[in-house]
Amino acid sequence: MKLARAVYAATGTFPKAEMFGLTSQMRRASLSVPSNIAEGHGRLSDGSLRVFLGQARGSLYELETQIELACDLEYLQAKEAKELLELSREVGRMLNGLIGGSGQLTC
Repeated sequence: MKLARAVYAATGTFPKAEMFGLTSQMRRASLSVPSNIAEGHGRLSDGSLRVFLGQARGSLYELETQIELACDLEYLQAKEAKELLELSREVGRMLNGLIGGSGQLTC
């Protein structure tokens, strides 16, 4: 949730023309990560959890790409982009720990 809050704060300064573009995409991707983890956990089966953890990881990679684009477009300062990417990588390590280093669920 920390990453999603940070993305919402960072995108608050994006140009109004991006409200339905990059701003919306980044916010949805950042919210999709914890939402998919929660939904997978709520399904009460390892198979479903694995699917939703994979979707969370996909959303995280999508968000990282969008952060880099926002930096390239100068909507984010390099320092702010670096901080968001560091948070993203921290979440990625946690997800990989849940999934397992070889892609196998370790529940």
